[in-house]
Amino acid sequence: MKHKLVRYKVKPEALAEHRRLIKGVFGALLDQSPEDVGYMVIETGCGGFVHLKTDFGDETFELGELPAFQAFGKGIIERCIEPPQSSEATIIGRYTAKAA
Repeated sequence: MKHKLVRYKVKPEALAEHRRLIKGVFGALLDQSPEDVGYMVIETGCGGFVHLKTDFGDETFELGELPAFQAFGKGIIERCIEPPQSSEATIIGRYTAKAA
């Protein structure tokens, strides 16, 4: 299992468009339903975003092959105050309560 974490900060005037592009990526993922991959985006406030991608199997799912992700990536540097910084990540623990 491999995790990749990306963090950055978006300009206030670009937030609405940025959120729209992220939703497009999730729409494409739902349409394609790739197996053995997890993807989560958290907005931390003040324009901060954190993306966490998990590849559960031996194969790596390439988000960059999705047209919606390509659209998201186009112009990201211009939308950002702080550019994306990527790193490998390790999940030390995780707890999920079952929703009632």
